[in-house]
Amino acid sequence: MSFNDKLYRSTTDKMVAGVCGGIAEYFNIDSTIVRLIWILLFMGAGCGFIAYIICWVVIPKRDR
Repeated sequence: MSFNDKLYRSTTDKMVAGVCGGIAEYFNIDSTIVRLIWILLFMGAGCGFIAYIICWVVIPKRDR
């Protein structure tokens, strides 16, 4: 598994802010898997929404 150099929000693979797409690009996995994990975190522990908002603010957008 090869990682990209830096974590960015995706500008092409996004539904809301590109957080899941950016994480999927960073880990070189399918973005659907990352989105399912976010949904499970939101439904199970309730921390998924807050974590998503924090990632939205902290992770920069890729300049393409």
